Amino acid sequence: MKNGYTALIMKDYTLTSKRSIWQTLLILILIASISGCSSLWPFGKDDEEKDPEIAADESAAKLYKKAHGFLLGRDFVGAIEQFELLESRYPFGRYAQQGQLELAYAYHKQNNTEQALDTINRFIQLNPQHPSIDYAYYMKGLVTFDKGKNLIHYIIKRDPSNNDPTSLREAFDVFGLLIDKYPDSEYADDAKLRMVYLRNELAEYELKVAKFYMQRGAYVASANRAKYIMENYQGAEVMPEAVYILEQAYLALGIEDLADDTHRVYAQNYQTGKGGVIDEKFAQENRSCAESLWGKALEKLKLRTYYCN
Repeated sequence: MKNGYTALIMKDYTLTSKRSIWQTLLILILIASISGCSSLWPFGKDDEEKDPEIAADESAAKLYKKAHGFLLGRDFVGAIEQFELLESRYPFGRYAQQGQLELAYAYHKQNNTEQALDTINRFIQLNPQHPSIDYAYYMKGLVTFDKGKNLIHYIIKRDPSNNDPTSLREAFDVFGLLIDKYPDSEYADDAKLRMVYLRNELAEYELKVAKFYMQRGAYVASANRAKYIMENYQGAEVMPEAVYILEQAYLALGIEDLADDTHRVYAQNYQTGKGGVIDEKFAQENRSCAESLWGKALEKLKLRTYYCN
């Protein structure tokens, strides 16, 4: 009897063991199937399992979108904060590059001139082949163009000859570089208009200095300033006066042959048809902003100048 009971227990144990083995195998097969077909898993991977580059790109995109939204809403302070955060966290990639350009714009709108220029220069240096490189040069020109100016400069017409023209010269050069390198750029036409404006502002500044030297008896310095205008600002509205001052300086220095040559240049270009010394009043009256390129540039760009009504 004992042996029969033992046999029964052994039989039950054997069946239980076999059942456990099959259950274990079935569980292993299911686990393997799920692992091998992870694409069928309906809930996706955990964040920790994402490709780091993809995860970073998605985070950069969200941060850029937030910053761009502030920019569109003209919240430049908020935009600057978010773009700076984007640049510090994700310094490389497409969002970082676009963010740099928009950060420079936000700086510019907040009158943070030096930070705007630093950002633009860094972008140009690091991304010389970027599709928006022409915009970077254009923005650099705009920022330099407005450097040192404030709201009062646009409301009250102030004589720019009392100011340092360095930033105007830099802007003139940057716009010229943009036109030379990217003549088909969508920003080229606006850059040309700004160069017309700047050319006349700079020429007027030089003319003021030339007149100052004439009044002080520094005739060589006055002649050099007048020649500088003629050589560097062709087409400027002050050209007749510059030629007049040059002739006056040569006469004061006793260099009559050069004075005669200068007079002939004036007569050929401005049709005085008179002998002797050029009439300064005629030279001044021969200037007009209204119908000139300067006047058209002022109207188009909605700018003001001390020299034109």
